[in-house]
Amino acid sequence: MPTIGTERHQRRPARKRFGQHFLERPWAEKVVRAIAPLPDQTFFEIGPGRGAITALLAASARRLIAFEIDRDLAAALRRDGPETVKVVEGDFLTITPDRVRQEMTDRDHPAEAIRVAGNLPYNVASPILFKLVELYEAGIPLLDATVMLQREVAIRLLASPGTKDYGVLTILIGRHATIEQLLQLPAGAFRPVPKVQSTLVRLRFHSPHPPVGDEHVFESLTQAIFTRRRKTLANALLAYPLKPHQSALKLLAAAALDPQRRPETLTLEELSRLADAISVGDSPTPFR
Repeated sequence: MPTIGTERHQRRPARKRFGQHFLERPWAEKVVRAIAPLPDQTFFEIGPGRGAITALLAASARRLIAFEIDRDLAAALRRDGPETVKVVEGDFLTITPDRVRQEMTDRDHPAEAIRVAGNLPYNVASPILFKLVELYEAGIPLLDATVMLQREVAIRLLASPGTKDYGVLTILIGRHATIEQLLQLPAGAFRPVPKVQSTLVRLRFHSPHPPVGDEHVFESLTQAIFTRRRKTLANALLAYPLKPHQSALKLLAAAALDPQRRPETLTLEELSRLADAISVGDSPTPFR
């Protein structure tokens, strides 16, 4: 199956402001084999570009909704793409859960679960991952997301506690999805050739785990203490706005954490305990 779009669109230079790097056909085939679409499945594709992955997915899946920010590429895809492809023009980062539900509405093809695919622009890959988590938490039935990322971003997603790549992205995405690496791609798999290498990963979404009493406290705490990732926990907690009656040492004791440890060594479970200790400690009563 050819790539979607006229010859003029196939030759059109990539637009730097959209971070466009188009996947070559042989690699698109490898990516779709790794995605493994089934005939009864519905897909969201983020950034279909010239349609290298789009055409292959559309040939295998029941239905595909493609989100494209580039109006020229969206027009080409809408004009030349298969009937099973619905094109939504605009920035995926601005889409709301209600808009997603609206685009999913199809009496002939109700979507019980959505799979996501995408060759994500490097400059907005992390925000798109957080957008997917936001949509899942809002009730959009996302089953998984198979996405192309800059290799350094994939390494951060897959990092373990105590390593230099372990951080906020690892933790906040890792609470909402299990992540596996599927495929490594060289820079030459794309046109124009980027200065970095890429990795295909799959995120399987699930309810936040471990659970916490206050999601906002967990996220704010994680972001705060990782600004001092190599400091002791007793020191790093100074970056978080504790209440006047709260003591960093008492909170760490309540969470059974050594104050001499560093934030970068904490597991998800340990961070959850600390967040819950802070949430419970909102009232001064426990510390009187």
